[in-house]
Amino acid sequence: MHMADALMSPAVGTALWGSSAVAMAYSSKKVQSGLDDNKIPLMGVMGAFVFAAQMINFTIPMTGSSGHIGGGLLLSIMLGPYAAFITMASILAIQALFFADGGLLALGANIINLGFFTCFIAYPYIFKPMMKNKFDEKNLFKASLTASILGLQMGAFAVVLETLISGKTELPFWNFLLLMQPIHLAIGVVEGLVTAAVVTFVWKNRPEIISSSFENNKLSGVSIKSVASMIMIMAILTGGFVSWFASSNPDGLEWSMFKTSGQEELEADGHVYEKSASLQEKTAVLPDYGFKNTEGSNIGTSVSGIIGGGITFVVASALGFGINQYKKKNKTDKKAA
Repeated sequence: MHMADALMSPAVGTALWGSSAVAMAYSSKKVQSGLDDNKIPLMGVMGAFVFAAQMINFTIPMTGSSGHIGGGLLLSIMLGPYAAFITMASILAIQALFFADGGLLALGANIINLGFFTCFIAYPYIFKPMMKNKFDEKNLFKASLTASILGLQMGAFAVVLETLISGKTELPFWNFLLLMQPIHLAIGVVEGLVTAAVVTFVWKNRPEIISSSFENNKLSGVSIKSVASMIMIMAILTGGFVSWFASSNPDGLEWSMFKTSGQEELEADGHVYEKSASLQEKTAVLPDYGFKNTEGSNIGTSVSGIIGGGITFVVASALGFGINQYKKKNKTDKKAA
């Protein structure tokens, strides 16, 4: 569900850039209370896993479409909503800059659509109330599935609304909406099952990780090595090998666009679009998760998955470390004063 620049006007794209920046600043401030030295590497590991998982487009039977998980709810359950939003923003920025997945003008929109609704609505207002009375595996499954589906539905609706506000007449609101919501319902079911499977695995091995995020507590004194190592291995295998088998069908957004307008991609003319495309062409060293001027290379896909996961691990961990150091410095300064 990564939007391209042509799907929105410069005004809408700029406004959503600003909205995502405000949400990042807010998350950076709020995350300080629950962030510690244990959760920082977990941000990196989970970021690498979600990056790799997003490379795997799975076929939606009888539609000719495909989808991939968003990962925002999974990140929220594992890290808490604020660290999750920061991690998701890191993933999407890396995808846009280095892999040309999603436009640069549309980056703010993609962060809102895939991060805001899952981290700040689906997690606190759907997942947490469903888990409040009974914290067990059965409830984890139900809450993960329900919140994943509804979070993705919100994101899909936001895409339709953003194209409407941007004046994209090629995508009439009602026609586009009646295609986007059902196809992303199917995608949401798969995402919910994946989320439930990962969360259940973590719950069985280190329930403190999930309960600490649920209660916004720190992970100090809890060993996460075994869980973090397993998730990192899963990220490497997913990005480096499983990604070979990703569906070549258009994703839910492209499929809905084609069914509505007869085009999987729209064109947009203007200085802003040209500048964005030019910058992205320079930064995207592995466009479409492969080597330039080659198609269908498994080696290129593997390299993209491993390098992208590695960059995400470093960036998400570095952001967590920086926020944690800032928090410690503030405490020291207050004591000195």
